[in-house]
Amino acid sequence: MLKVEGVSGGYGGALVLRDLSFQALPGEVTCIMGRNGVGKTTLLRAIMGQVRVTKGAIALDRRDLSSLPAHQVPLQGVGYVPQGRRLFGPLTVAENLEIGLMTRAKGQATLDRVLQLFPRLQERMDQTASTLSGGEQQMLAIARALCLEPKVLLLDEPTEGLQPSMIAAIREVVVGLKASGVAIVLVEQRVEAVLGMADRVAFMDHGHVAETVPRDGLTAVSSQFKHYVGV
Repeated sequence: MLKVEGVSGGYGGALVLRDLSFQALPGEVTCIMGRNGVGKTTLLRAIMGQVRVTKGAIALDRRDLSSLPAHQVPLQGVGYVPQGRRLFGPLTVAENLEIGLMTRAKGQATLDRVLQLFPRLQERMDQTASTLSGGEQQMLAIARALCLEPKVLLLDEPTEGLQPSMIAAIREVVVGLKASGVAIVLVEQRVEAVLGMADRVAFMDHGHVAETVPRDGLTAVSSQFKHYVGV
């Protein structure tokens, strides 16, 4: 279980996260929603050690993450797909995946399992990552993170700007990952995508999680979407 407890932090002198508490359970998709600027991406970056935490604690299976340098957080089993994908554009699909495998010393068996989830990548192993379509690049970014065999997978708006067929393919993979026991934290702004993937929805406001609601308690017209997201 990923547990964020009473965390504050931000950039320089600017406090973005304010006494934020949050949990992500194995085998569940927890979606984070909120207006622009409330700290959704900052929360993911704090979990990854990329934003300094000035108060509180972040732990994965009781292993403290908040005291670790950023390069050691993935070694604990945290995969991260940032907004914008951040692939190694000049490298091939195979080389990008190899970097993911190297992080936690995984091998061919892991790669085979990942490629079963993304058969389109299997056809493009020798293709340069920058020449892939937007949807294929997003698949590669997720696949590279899965090469860590993560306990927790952080996804920052993975369906942004994609055509419906690619969104459906990514949704299928995300929902399917629950069966393997991965805890998935998904930042998403599209209500229909959240309702199609989430087990729980954490609504952020002014740097903290204001309300967490089970998916079964939400519909497309639920008041939380209007109040916290503005749709």
